[in-house]
Amino acid sequence: MFATAPLKIVAVSAGLSSPSSTRLLADRLAEAARERLEADQDRRIDVQVIELRGLAVDIANNLVTGFPPRALKDAIEAVTEADGLITVTPVFTASYSGLFKSFFDLIDHTALTGKPVVIAATGGTARHSLVLEHALRPLFAYLRAVTLPTSVYAASEDWGSSGDEYTEGLPSRIRRAGGELASAVLGRTVSGASRALGLDDGEDAVVPFEQQLADLRLD
Repeated sequence: MFATAPLKIVAVSAGLSSPSSTRLLADRLAEAARERLEADQDRRIDVQVIELRGLAVDIANNLVTGFPPRALKDAIEAVTEADGLITVTPVFTASYSGLFKSFFDLIDHTALTGKPVVIAATGGTARHSLVLEHALRPLFAYLRAVTLPTSVYAASEDWGSSGDEYTEGLPSRIRRAGGELASAVLGRTVSGASRALGLDDGEDAVVPFEQQLADLRLD
């Protein structure tokens, strides 16, 4: 028998305003991952979006005291127990926001080992898109997570744009990143290891997580 526990997708949004383009991007990435997972298997999908703006005071207190309040503890547990993670930060001074970094400073550096992560960011101009490569990828490499090939940056002009003959539009990048996350999650259990063969599985039914990443289709 297969495990019947739901697959858990958690998105972390560090947007400071309400409504927030950062939260909107987190929602759309989570929905893209959900749609692909629902199309590829029949387990229930649980999606949770954590908004760090509501935890800002708790995060600051935890940094000073070392003790997380209940809401912050629940958020950290949700992130570390997720099957797949989506992280979205606004760009501040050409890097991730202080709130975003402070939250991930509270997570043990081994707690995300092997976890597939989509990294994403929002900003006013496309000139800051390299923040994904010079700031976010190194951060999650330190945390031993597996950052997926497609990262998503959304500048102000990207919203409502379908792209052109030279560049993909934001919707297609979101779909591609969500599909990569779904593919990675299906090769994992909550613990980060490939699941054991079930009685109804063929010999090729389980694809190791590392092979899943190597064979990801970009569509």
